[in-house]
Amino acid sequence: MTITPPALSVFETLESEVRSYCRGWPAVFDRAQGSRLTDEDGHSYLDFFAGAGSLNYGHNNPVLKRALIDYIERDGITHGLDMATTAKRAFLESFQNVVLRPRDLPYKVMFPGPTGTNAVESALKLARKVKGRESIVSFTNAFHGMSLGSLAVTGNAFKRAGAGIPLVHGTPMPFDHYLDGRTPDFLWFERLLDDQGSGLNKPAAVIVETIQGEGGINVARPEWLRELAALCHRQDMLLIVDDIQMGCGRTGAFFSFEESGITPDIVTLSKSISGYGLPMSLCLFRPELDIWEPGEHNGTFRGNNPAFVTAAAALTTYWADGQMEKQTIARGEQIERALAAICAESTGTTAEFRGRGLVWGLEFADKERASAVCARAFELGLLLETSGPVGEVVKLLPPLTVTPEELDEGLRTLARAVLETA
Repeated sequence: MTITPPALSVFETLESEVRSYCRGWPAVFDRAQGSRLTDEDGHSYLDFFAGAGSLNYGHNNPVLKRALIDYIERDGITHGLDMATTAKRAFLESFQNVVLRPRDLPYKVMFPGPTGTNAVESALKLARKVKGRESIVSFTNAFHGMSLGSLAVTGNAFKRAGAGIPLVHGTPMPFDHYLDGRTPDFLWFERLLDDQGSGLNKPAAVIVETIQGEGGINVARPEWLRELAALCHRQDMLLIVDDIQMGCGRTGAFFSFEESGITPDIVTLSKSISGYGLPMSLCLFRPELDIWEPGEHNGTFRGNNPAFVTAAAALTTYWADGQMEKQTIARGEQIERALAAICAESTGTTAEFRGRGLVWGLEFADKERASAVCARAFELGLLLETSGPVGEVVKLLPPLTVTPEELDEGLRTLARAVLETA
């Protein structure tokens, strides 16, 4: 496929230099359905990006679209702050019946604002309020959002530098595999906690991603997560799991921590919780932590009722019978086989892969290679992004609704891109 870069004059002259994804994908997109986008010139692209994980059910999912159109056409409430509405009630009932009760999860539900970083900020604020302490422990290569509190527990130096001020009250610890097994898990962390001379203030909470998406698809072992949960319990710290990108079925189960058998004190969700790419986020927490005063944390757009409508439709359509989890695991096995073949056949290339469910990373020893692979994949009609501290990992994040045939097509395109950039 030959792609002529479009005249991007208005984007280049009017839009801020902060734009990023469009630089790697020089096309003007016009339509999208399922796992594909189409640009204004009619070129079709297979989407292994899925709105950075906000489109787990694909673009313009017909079931969700129908529910949204019906709601809008009957003049349903659009903007509701935290007022009680029929759309919010339907979502809460679906979430309770389809997600929380079957998993015996006791959580209260908070609507903190429209984006993932809003959910993280509310989680950090609540943990500090409950424990009366300021410090939060995060992990190397973590990413939790772009607002100041979230940046303080984010590892990436480039993103942290954008704050323009010192980022305080956060302390990083080694994520699973960070020290290549040379040091027993949590030895350093627990020694600092027990030593009155360590300089580490007693943390209110620990925040963790079970799989670090932006950090390079770093997968925490279930036993590592269980040890972390036990450490938090021993040391009177709250455990926050950031499931913004890896939740809503991305790893197989609805919550990414289910495989490990832990029950976090606080969980953050966003991205695909609305099911349709509409802004929405949740902060979930144990009932005894609900010590908020009315209005103590709020936001104008925390009541996005169209998002409640599509979210409820997504839950009842895809999560009532357990089939989505089985399908995602099967699709993940398909990706794993393909990535193993790519690594085995890549002569003169040092590459390794890792992931779970429908999130996978292909890492190259040559740090520039991943960007070249993604650029060639775009030319061949496949959208991929990079991740990792220096963009050394090709990140695969297809919709959960991708068909086996679409997945095979995308993986063949990836293999070609790897071969042609060698």
